Amino acid sequence: MEWTALLLSRVQFAFTVSFHIIFPSFTIGLAAWLTVLEACHLVTGKPVYRRLFEFWLKIFGVTFGLGVVSGIVLAFEFGMNWSRLSQVTGPIQGPLLTYESFTAFALEASFFGVLIFGRSRVSPPIYLFSTMMVALGTTFSAFWIMVNNSWMQAPVGYAIEKGVFVPTEWQAIIFSPVVWVRFPHMLIAAYLTGAFCVAATGAWYRLNSKFAVEGMLMLRMGLFLAALLVPIQLFFGHLNGDYVHERQPAKFAAIEGRWHDEQPASEVLIAIPDEAREENRFELKIPYLGSLIASMRLVSKEVGLTSFAKENRPPVLIPFFAFRVMVGCGLLMMALAWLGSLYLLLDRRKGERLLLWATFLSFPLPFIATLTGWFTAEVGRQPWSVYGVLRTADAVTPTLTVQAVTVSLIIFAVVYLVIFGFGMLYVNRLLRAGPVRSKPILPLNPKYSFAVVGNKPVPETAQGSAT
Repeated sequence: MEWTALLLSRVQFAFTVSFHIIFPSFTIGLAAWLTVLEACHLVTGKPVYRRLFEFWLKIFGVTFGLGVVSGIVLAFEFGMNWSRLSQVTGPIQGPLLTYESFTAFALEASFFGVLIFGRSRVSPPIYLFSTMMVALGTTFSAFWIMVNNSWMQAPVGYAIEKGVFVPTEWQAIIFSPVVWVRFPHMLIAAYLTGAFCVAATGAWYRLNSKFAVEGMLMLRMGLFLAALLVPIQLFFGHLNGDYVHERQPAKFAAIEGRWHDEQPASEVLIAIPDEAREENRFELKIPYLGSLIASMRLVSKEVGLTSFAKENRPPVLIPFFAFRVMVGCGLLMMALAWLGSLYLLLDRRKGERLLLWATFLSFPLPFIATLTGWFTAEVGRQPWSVYGVLRTADAVTPTLTVQAVTVSLIIFAVVYLVIFGFGMLYVNRLLRAGPVRSKPILPLNPKYSFAVVGNKPVPETAQGSAT
């Protein structure tokens, strides 16, 4: 393999964007969780919801900051490594990223300050509204990014004038059917990430006999939410497969590990694809299932990779294995969420530690599923930057050198590992400290220093330690 400036640029972008996606996929779900906690505290007046809110707000603040920092680097890479892409797609991608700034960043920046500094300065309903706006801002951010990426996956509503992509129908771009399949898929992935992280934290506290009430609440709310969301996520995953089958047949064939046209098509469960020999080794497959999954018919004809010219085929190994890892993580999450929720509903005691350990160890699953899902989508899109119309080789900066990309890649790797290493250590300290019952702080505005218990405002300082 020859390490060209193009390949190194792809590796660098993959490295930085993989770091970045970890944080939004966590903070989007966590912002929604904070909204639920604040609403529960406002309605019930139970201090346990307030403690959990303050606890997770600290973690949200750290991870949100790390996400912003890692995202800024991506913008620089578009200019440094992918200037041709920026130049020819700027009339479309530029406004979409601007919309993100005007909606997502504006909401997040404005109301996050209220969350940090405004508890004693605004009324409880306004504080809840601010929490909702932060959650809405993170959702807008995901939406505009998915609109942008979905246009690159399935370009619509454009014309090419003098080699530049010019928007002709913004409605087609923003309301593309592909967007409304991929955006919910990503949003639910973020909610599942938050749910499993919350549940895993609760399980860890229960295993260590710490914060019993808070731990059980996190465990229940996390697993119950995951039990509801995982089946919906699998459904949207199937809809994603339908769009890939229709619009990106080469990617679909690579994911399936299908080299030759088949009618009816088998479903390859596991194999080792051999691109040089155009076949699979150690293949295990199920007859007819490939046609059923792809077309909902048992005898449909499905296209293989050899039907496409080699220069138009994506790499096979990464999308093939990444897809199976993603699906495997999804099935494991569904099994754990359903069994764990049933166990909690039945209020069993036997085997509790096994459930707690399984839940605690499950927290990497949604992160792995999210990363492998993006690996499947982005590597499977190759050799296209804008699918079918702009090759990745034509999107890279023409004057880029191997030496320049190598140096920047090493610098990025070192800086990311240092900054995010310390960030994760600090998050770990916060998790170990837990939702402690801190002493009440004298508010700047006593008028708003109350919670609502029933229909009566009760000062926070008078709530004691009741849960």
